[in-house]
Amino acid sequence: MADNSTLVLFGARGNLSRIKLIPGLFHLDEAGKLSDAMKIVSVGRQNISQDEWENEIKDMLENKFKGHYDLKVFERFIKRNIYHATLPDDSNAFRNFAKLLHEDKQFPKNFAFFLSVRPSDFAKIVDQLAEENLLDEDKYWRRVLIEKPFGTNLKSAVELQESISKHLKENQIYRIDHYLGKSALQNILWTRFTNSILDPIWNNNHIDHIQITNHETLGVGERTQFYDATGALRDMTQSHLLQMLALTTMEKPKTFSPDDIRVEKIKLLKSIKPIPINEINKYAFRAQYKSGDIEKEGHVKGYLEELENNKSVVETYAAIRLYIDNPRWKNIPVYLRTAKRLNQSGTFISIKFKNKETDQKLAFNNWLVFSIQPKESTYFEIKTKIPGLNDSDLRATRLEGMNRLEHDEKIDAYETLMLDLLEGNQSRFLHIDEVKAAWSLIDPIIKYWSENLEKVHQYTAGTSDPKESEIIFENKSQFWRKGN
Repeated sequence: MADNSTLVLFGARGNLSRIKLIPGLFHLDEAGKLSDAMKIVSVGRQNISQDEWENEIKDMLENKFKGHYDLKVFERFIKRNIYHATLPDDSNAFRNFAKLLHEDKQFPKNFAFFLSVRPSDFAKIVDQLAEENLLDEDKYWRRVLIEKPFGTNLKSAVELQESISKHLKENQIYRIDHYLGKSALQNILWTRFTNSILDPIWNNNHIDHIQITNHETLGVGERTQFYDATGALRDMTQSHLLQMLALTTMEKPKTFSPDDIRVEKIKLLKSIKPIPINEINKYAFRAQYKSGDIEKEGHVKGYLEELENNKSVVETYAAIRLYIDNPRWKNIPVYLRTAKRLNQSGTFISIKFKNKETDQKLAFNNWLVFSIQPKESTYFEIKTKIPGLNDSDLRATRLEGMNRLEHDEKIDAYETLMLDLLEGNQSRFLHIDEVKAAWSLIDPIIKYWSENLEKVHQYTAGTSDPKESEIIFENKSQFWRKGN
């Protein structure tokens, strides 16, 4: 169990807090993971009463659990929660807030600050916390969790780091990527390194290529302005997909301690070769969805229609080819792709093994697939004989193991990460060197695309990967794996 501590939620009345954080903390309390004296201080910019806040918490839990929760735990959870307003026009807001935390004996003095706020406010809040002596670790630990994104490019990430590192040591900073809290993603490490049958074939002698995929049927919705300033490559590839790549291809750490895991991830990310910009069209592909039909939604607008700006070249589909410059993965392509408004949703890692048969009848595509969502499973695809009189009739057979069984505990990624924050486990959070390595890879592509204003390829909403995206494949035998 974590130390007695006070968790401070900035942006407590925002969407993330309502849907994920408050219900997640309640679930941790229900599971007995929160210390008896732990307190939760919810900081908001609106002046509401404690009673109003407790009623809002009740509504959040009702929406999440539909009445299926322990009332005794609810009463205990409510007693943990205190609302505090920091009004925008109050020049003494942070001073009063600090006085509350420092002097009120009900608050344990180990402080964890969760910044669920606009990225432009990260550095400002850290400055204010430091000014009020809320980050000093002379007697107690102090931690700050920063929501994604950490910068919008390498330059801004470095500037943000320089600003907050004036007040925080690296072991106090928790840069969140919620994908790293997913059980199915963490399963990759344990599957790779606890099953001896995989290690001999986990290299360029046996693997043809790797695909890392995140596809959605959803569009950008009401986030058009945000998305047009971001794009698929910056939104998904720079963070989630590169982290998935690192877990899939990193070397075995000395131990499974947070520090040793991070060392190997950083080493891997730094070994990825930059895309040659003079040949970028062979290594990177972008596109936007146009109007089409989505199952369960019907006819939907195209991205440019939603944006109401037909000049945008921001991508809703991004695919890139990368190479890892180390002995294990030399010359093996890794393909990363992410998209909005395709015909199916799913996140999965597909490892394609080399086919060493020259006889076409015996040739077959063997795959190992880590399915992250919508279902959590790991499976091999092999070739087997079809029962019958014809000895040469063969078919694909899936050897699948479900990572999550019906009776398994269901834990949301944010629950895992909040517990890690309280326990001081940084293995599922990003080190600044990981952030810098990721931006260093992605920045040149973003720069080229932003400067090259030619019309972006259009794909119809509700269809599969654009045929034109296959231009990034190393050879004609490679193809996009469809679904899980």
